[in-house]
Amino acid sequence: MLYYSTNHKAADATLEQAVVNGLAEDRGLYMPYQIKKLPQQFFDDIDKLSFVDIAYQVANAFFGEDVDADALYDIVADTLRFDCPINKVEEDIYSLELFHGPTLAFKDVGARFMARLLQYFIKRQNKEGLVNVLVATSGDTGSAVANGFLGVDGIHVYVLYPKGKVSKIQESQFTTLGQNITAVEIDGVFDDCQALVKSAFMDKDLNNHMKLTSANSINVARFLPQAFYYFYAYAQLKKIGKEKDFVICVPSGNFGNICAALFGHQMGLPVKRFIAANNANDIFYNYLQTGKYEPKASVQTIANAMDVGDPSNFARIYELYKGDHAQITSLISGSTYTNEQIAETMKQCYAETGYTLDPHGACGYRALKEQLQPGEHAVFAETAHPAKFKETVEDIIGAEVAIPERLAEFMKGTKLSVECSKDFADFKAFLMNR
Repeated sequence: MLYYSTNHKAADATLEQAVVNGLAEDRGLYMPYQIKKLPQQFFDDIDKLSFVDIAYQVANAFFGEDVDADALYDIVADTLRFDCPINKVEEDIYSLELFHGPTLAFKDVGARFMARLLQYFIKRQNKEGLVNVLVATSGDTGSAVANGFLGVDGIHVYVLYPKGKVSKIQESQFTTLGQNITAVEIDGVFDDCQALVKSAFMDKDLNNHMKLTSANSINVARFLPQAFYYFYAYAQLKKIGKEKDFVICVPSGNFGNICAALFGHQMGLPVKRFIAANNANDIFYNYLQTGKYEPKASVQTIANAMDVGDPSNFARIYELYKGDHAQITSLISGSTYTNEQIAETMKQCYAETGYTLDPHGACGYRALKEQLQPGEHAVFAETAHPAKFKETVEDIIGAEVAIPERLAEFMKGTKLSVECSKDFADFKAFLMNR
């Protein structure tokens, strides 16, 4: 299958080229020319299938033309070594817990899948030399990518993160690993980190010096596998007879996760509508209201993984619906919440239901509370374990949040990171000396 650039000025690419390059030469994001519909029989039987079997059929529709069937199944099976349970929080509102992977965040699936797929292509090319993965993170992406790629032969990962703007637990998950993982602490905000990554891809000197790709959700192999979650959620609701008038609400920062869900809808996933829940970074929410996309500097919030002022995957959503604002708003609604509203929601939910939300999931839960219509059944993506924001959550709900053993192990490590300014010349000089 061929992929084109959202900027429409670069040559078409194969899946292998799209994955290895990460970003198109014209700085656009890769989009598949075709999104295959899954057969009705798949949806008829979906509640009887395992998570791996569901995900494999979805992955095969995306990647089957370009990846050997047995290899693709192995990649999916290796990626999905855990379930994503659905918990009833209140009537017709369910949390889809996406945080049962190695770093307790939803991005574990996309990161591990991409690591294995990239490794598959490297071996198929049988070329010598290191592939260098650049990834910008506002929190969970860095830990997921670092752990997904840890120890993978032929690949070195550079994690760029904003100094002082990720939680200590999040930071420990990618700064203590060593081996083929280098953490780069940028004196700026997430948008600065993302800008450095994009600029690096466009710099001829750097690209002559080293082979670069990205593991942010700009990479098709990172964001597309996140569609697996939403097919699985539908299957779980179908098991309990709650699949009719299915609504999906996704806390959204860089919009890779909800974009994957929208691709799933294009493949036939029976979703009535979507809600994109934002924190104070309300760029997409404002677009829905006005039809104008106006990026701005990101605002720091307690839902830090969503602190994005220029979400990359907006370009894919815009392309998916050919820029038709009316069509987009007919399918997707939005919400935006202040820190105070997020905290209020976390406290109220815990007091009334006993369910502990993390700040990101709280945005999704509140959006459903406000927007769910009679007869609808909905899931909101609970994207990270609340222990990753332990102090914030405990201060808000007034109760202790136990730290899972795997998180505690990260906290015991020694921080290993390189400090760098947000000036591209400094970052380029650092990479040129590697």
